[in-house]
Amino acid sequence: MRHPYLAYAGRRTGQAIVVVLLTYVVTFLAISVLPGDPVTSTLRNPENGFSEEEIARIVSYYGLDQPVAVQLWQALSRFLVGDLGVSMRTNLPVAQLVGDVVGSTLVLAASALAVALVLAGAIAYGAHRFPWAPGRSLLRSLPSFFLSVPTFVIGLVLIYVFAFDLGLFRVIEPDSAWATFFAALTLGIPVSAQLAEVLIAGLDHEAQQEYTSVARSRGLGEARLYLRHLLKPSSLPVVTVLALTVGELLGGAVITETIFGRTGIGSLVQRSVSTQDLPVLQAVVALAAVVFVVVNLAADLLYPLLDPRVRRVGSARSGAGVGAAAGAGSVGLAAGTPDGELESADVLAAFAADEQLAAVGDSAIEVPLEERVRVS
Repeated sequence: MRHPYLAYAGRRTGQAIVVVLLTYVVTFLAISVLPGDPVTSTLRNPENGFSEEEIARIVSYYGLDQPVAVQLWQALSRFLVGDLGVSMRTNLPVAQLVGDVVGSTLVLAASALAVALVLAGAIAYGAHRFPWAPGRSLLRSLPSFFLSVPTFVIGLVLIYVFAFDLGLFRVIEPDSAWATFFAALTLGIPVSAQLAEVLIAGLDHEAQQEYTSVARSRGLGEARLYLRHLLKPSSLPVVTVLALTVGELLGGAVITETIFGRTGIGSLVQRSVSTQDLPVLQAVVALAAVVFVVVNLAADLLYPLLDPRVRRVGSARSGAGVGAAAGAGSVGLAAGTPDGELESADVLAAFAADEQLAAVGDSAIEVPLEERVRVS
């Protein structure tokens, strides 16, 4: 499996690089057709204080007096070597401007992702294990409610309750720990709803599989069954949805940063759009594309490694055969995990192996009469 997996990883990595480059090209072309002249609106704006010599140097650097095709080729050539250019508004390196604010946005997005995972896991577990049936129904309806409430409404309610009424944080200190937590909660609640919906559906499906009945018949407790056997295969679609929601985290961060008054990528984009600072806009879009593509690439590469049944199918296709799979299941049944438990795929394979051995035993016992006479 090693060589096919490496080929698959290399192919997906190449596709990811192409996607990032195409995103940069499309962004450049979309910005180029916007109305307005950046030389007139930005460089010759008296508020920016550029001299004619500085304006001429920036125009020559970006080729603003050249056709769009020439500008695109120059911009793409610089991007391939990591040169993001110079801001037309501040005359500072774009990498410096992005680096000054990207940390705050990444902290907010990572915190929101952690909040979303915790909420989704708690909702899904409660929807299956809560002892009161109406409570389980209520938990199953929470994701739909979370998705129906706009992000800015969630943020305003959290600010009103926890900042103004309870005084847990001050709105004039947006980077404090409590302010960051509630900003992450604002951004993470809608994302948790999507993850919880998929996770609940996956748990419902896995709970009806044969290995679940086999594990229960062998005396495995419900909590261990959930954590050791149901959660892992049910997380496969969650990984895919989680990778897709990275774009929502980055896009929602713009609204959340505005509501909580945080300085981040959102505020930088807002200023760059209003001043037509093209290099900064291109750099921010390219950064978002890189993050989105890298996370989705990681999900694609992780997906075949999460479920042992996927590996079992891959090994069977490579020539192991049904007998080898059944034998592997028998070994798993005999050895088990360190604490005497079985993985979900091993339970199912062992169950199938027992059925095959029983069928082989029955056929061996039924020897034709003439054969028995001949042997005697």
